[in-house]
Order: sequence, then structure tokens, then C-alpha cells
Amino acid sequence: MNNNSYEQLIIGAGFAGICVAIQLKKAGFSNFIILERNGHLGGTWYDNAYPGAACDVESHLYSYSFEPNANWSKVFSRQGEILKYLDNCAEKYDINKYIQLNTSVAKAVFDEATGLWTVTDSNGKVYSAKSVISCAGGLSQPALPDIKGIGDFKGEKFHSARWDKSYELANKTVGVIGTGASAIQIVPAIAPVVKELQLFQRTPPWIMPKPDAEISGFRRGVYNRLPFMRSFYRWRLYWVHEMMALGFTRRPGILKLASKLASFYLKRSVPDETLRKKLTPNYIMGCKRVLISNDYYPALLRNNVHLITEHIDTMNASGIKTKDGVQHDFDAIIFATGFQAADGVVMFDLQGKNGLKLNDAWRDGAEAYLGTSVAGFPNFFMVVGPNIGLGHSSMILMIEAQVHYIMEAMKLMKSEGLKFVDVKKEVESAYNDDIQDKLSRTVWQSGGCVSWYQTKSGKNVTLWPGFTFTFMKRTKKFEPEKYELQRQ
Repeated sequence: MNNNSYEQLIIGAGFAGICVAIQLKKAGFSNFIILERNGHLGGTWYDNAYPGAACDVESHLYSYSFEPNANWSKVFSRQGEILKYLDNCAEKYDINKYIQLNTSVAKAVFDEATGLWTVTDSNGKVYSAKSVISCAGGLSQPALPDIKGIGDFKGEKFHSARWDKSYELANKTVGVIGTGASAIQIVPAIAPVVKELQLFQRTPPWIMPKPDAEISGFRRGVYNRLPFMRSFYRWRLYWVHEMMALGFTRRPGILKLASKLASFYLKRSVPDETLRKKLTPNYIMGCKRVLISNDYYPALLRNNVHLITEHIDTMNASGIKTKDGVQHDFDAIIFATGFQAADGVVMFDLQGKNGLKLNDAWRDGAEAYLGTSVAGFPNFFMVVGPNIGLGHSSMILMIEAQVHYIMEAMKLMKSEGLKFVDVKKEVESAYNDDIQDKLSRTVWQSGGCVSWYQTKSGKNVTLWPGFTFTFMKRTKKFEPEKYELQRQ
């Protein structure tokens, strides 16, 4: 074995990649490597360092079950605190020595004869690995809008996930494109410092108030001294969120009540009827991601903030021209336009059996068994793969369930001396038919909107159509009968 030969090669050092590494160590594996494209671990919580960046799931639920943190400072943590939590986890479990930073994967090819993956990084370095575990994440590739002349703008421009911290926004005229999860955090954060902010909205989001607050020193002390109190709080949060899944997937009446609350919140927050009309969604709540914020609506009432609902026609050297012929000039334009979550592509050349490329296999939309295994790609596993996303709770729950399943596969492969495991095509197809059938009855497919959950053809390849506990049950044991097992 050469120095670049590993049992497991992990792609990405975010929540998923670090979880895989910790569980591999716990299971007795030590010959693995993590390739991380950034200069620091953290994944999405390293990339998204824009002003106001925070989680929209409570901190005590948005953390590893095996590594609770009694000292979260707020109910909903900010980006910096979450990144620090991941740093602490990597340090505690001695994971940093396995991480190779500033390394992107360019190509991964499976050799059926040897049962090994050959992985080439962007620097041309070659690795050999028995298993490849992709933890690249669905929210890792920024999506830029398809606007004519986007390259012509001469001012400063950047995506929210590639924030230019060296650019001084004070007293600048700034355009923000998009009104999704990142925009509703950015706008209130930068509105007080910029000279003028114009916000370009295509579709208004449903927004609920954010039940955020500082977690007092007394409460943190209780959680430290009486861990069962913290566990109870997490348990309560878990079940509150699971009840939300009822509305999205089974009981749409719950969403009607929630939309009345959201409409009341909008009416109370925005007295101006004309502006309120522009901010009122015309689709069923939940069809797009429901957002939470206490400061977005107040920010839109500021004298230096203007909501533009006229569609963008073109971009030019000095700014944006809207369809009504009005020219909007800017010093800087920020794209708060989300990620390529549903396009079903991997950002590197991945070849399985017989040279089959994953992007070809996924031409009609991404599919994987349990969002983890793809037929024709032996010993290749994904964390946060197709149809694993949640509209109602913490993604860490899904990540841990998938990682548990992958660990069960790793242990079986080792104990049985297997060359490779490859999920059967008919198993993958039957599973995905069932997923799409369940999704067809959810608000995400019948809510009358186009969302980032869907591919261009309308197929939802992003969300899990149910409760997290049903997924945990499905991933409790690795099922060798559903895989083609190749012995050495």
C-alpha cells in the first residue's frame, strides 16, 4: 500500500464529514482521510459568513446528539458560534490530523477488478480508497441568477456564500437580489450601515416570528450541572418540530392555521397596505421554505430600504435595468440567490461500474437508496444525498442516521471481507418510486409554487417526505440482502 492508500476517503469537512470521521474512529477505523476544498473545516458554516448569518433551527437541536453543548449563548446560534462548535468537536475527537485542507476532488473512478476507488484531486494528486463517502452537501454550490449582462457590472458583486469581507459597505448604494433564507438575514444586518438598499423580490416568502433569545447564564449553569434538563429540552424541541412535519406531509389544515398567524404577523409589522400587498405570498405556506425573522419586516420600513418587485431585465456596467425600463445604479450587488440544491449534479467526474458517470445516471433527477447508496457505484456513500433534506427540523438528525447506516456497512464489509457492496437497481428504483409517490401528496408538490426543492422538470429530489424518526428506523441496520455483495 502506498502512502495515499486509504480504507475510507471522505469528501468535505462540514457537519457530515466530521460526523463520519468521529464515528469511524469510534468503530475502530483509523486509515481514512478527509479532503476539504476550503482552508478551514465547517462546510456551509464556514462558507456562509455573511452579516447576520444564523441557524433557523434551535442550537440545542442543531448539534450532534453525542456531543451536546450546554453553553450555547442564544436559542438560535450565529454562524461564528456554530463554526466554533465544529472546531471544538474536531479538536476533542482529534479529527484535524485527518483533514487535508484546500483540496478539491476532480475525479473519482471505480475499478471493479480491484474493488478500489482512484481519486484525483485538483492538484493532480492521486489517492486509492476502498470506500468514498461524499459529504459535500446540497448547499455547497452557489447558484447565480440567469440574468443577461451579469458579467457587465463594473461595481463590486458577490454571492452571499462568497462574502467579500474586505469590501466596506458603509455609505454605499447596494442592490440585493433574492428574498430567501440568506437575504432575510443580510438585509436587516446591512441596512443600518449602507446609504441605500434596493431589494429585488421575485416571490415573497412566508415569514414567521423567530422565538430567539439569549440563553441566560443561570440556564446554562443548570444544563451543565443537570444534563438531564438539557436532554429534556432537546427532546421537547425534537417533538415540536416533528409535529410540523404533519402539516407539510399529511395535515395541510395545520398550515392554514400557521398561514393565518404569518398573515397577522405581516399585518402587525407592516402598516403600509401597498408594501404589505407586495410582501403577501400567493401560494400555500410550506411550498417554499418557511422563514423565521424578527427584524426583516422592520428593515423594509427603513427610509433607505426599497423593495423592488418589478422583474429584472438586464444587468449593465452601472447596475440593473428592470422590465419597466427603470435603471437602478449601484456601488455593489449581492446575490442572495441560494444554491444548486436540486440540479442533481456532483461537481467532479464520478465514474462507477463500466465507466457509468453519476451525472449521466442522474440525468432525469438525482436518486439514491436511503439518500445514501447509488446503484452502479459500489462502496460509494453519500451523506445528505437525494431526498434527505428537511422542511421541518434539524439536518443533524438525518446526518447522524445516515452515518450510522454507513458505519454498519463499513463493519459488515470488514467482518465479511467484502470487496464491495452495490445497492441493487430494482431496490433503488422501488424506493424512489415510493418517495415520489409520498412527495406527490405533500405541500411541496401541490402548493402552487416553484421552489429550490425541485429540478427544472418539477421533480422534488431534495426533501424527505416524512418524519425523522421514520428515517432513523429505516437506517438502523444495514440490509445486505438489498445489495450485491462481492467477496474478495
